[in-house]
Amino acid sequence: MKLRQYSLAAVLAATLAAAGCSTSPTNAQIGTGVGAVAGGVAGNVLFGNTLGTVGGAAAGALIGNEVGKRR
Repeated sequence: MKLRQYSLAAVLAATLAAAGCSTSPTNAQIGTGVGAVAGGVAGNVLFGNTLGTVGGAAAGALIGNEVGKRR
């Protein structure tokens, strides 16, 4: 029974992943991703804990999204 549930979950995850790649990302989406990664790294370097990493990623994502919208 668990194998069936795991198989169904894997198929659903693969379907969602494939559907997410159906179009090219916009500049705002690219900026959000890049900003989140850069902000997370910067937050970890500056604060050295999980809260700093998550906070930096959130701030970077917001800034990256706004910068991406303007391009």
